[in-house]
Amino acid sequence: MRAITEAAGVNVAAVNYHFGGKAALLRAVTEFVMGTVNAERDRLLDELLAQDTPPTATALVSVFIATGARIAERSDEHGPDIARFVGRVVCEPHPEVRRLFGDAVSPTERRYLDALRAALPEIDAAVVEFRYRAMVGLLALYQTGALTDLSPGTRSRRRRSRRSELEQLQLTAQAMFHP
Repeated sequence: MRAITEAAGVNVAAVNYHFGGKAALLRAVTEFVMGTVNAERDRLLDELLAQDTPPTATALVSVFIATGARIAERSDEHGPDIARFVGRVVCEPHPEVRRLFGDAVSPTERRYLDALRAALPEIDAAVVEFRYRAMVGLLALYQTGALTDLSPGTRSRRRRSRRSELEQLQLTAQAMFHP
């Protein structure tokens, strides 16, 4: 909370007055950030579903990953910070934070999961759901920047470009959904 108030140039009392506490502030920030992502994901999913042929798992995964990755590519200087925030919230083990984030993303993510199940009728629905959760986890690691740091010895080597990392993330996530 203090980091947020310092960055915003306001005091804790003002934030508490306006939002009513940490939980309400977290909900407002999450809904604001994910509202934009969800709107783009919904629009792109609607476009895929409106085509003459049903969307492939590859197309669904590509759109889902790309919209999550674009958070960091926003035109202002806060894009990477917002991406890290989203990635950290996704990985947060606290049940209240998980519920809050789930409330913000459930309708859109449910649509993608349903579309993936429809695109992959040969794979058990529970397996598709597990792979979906794994994809979301990989995206969260990418958003926080931790995906690169997980590999032994990469700190001393030259880092891959974000574009290269995103391409690898796309390919890996797409491969998870092949039967």
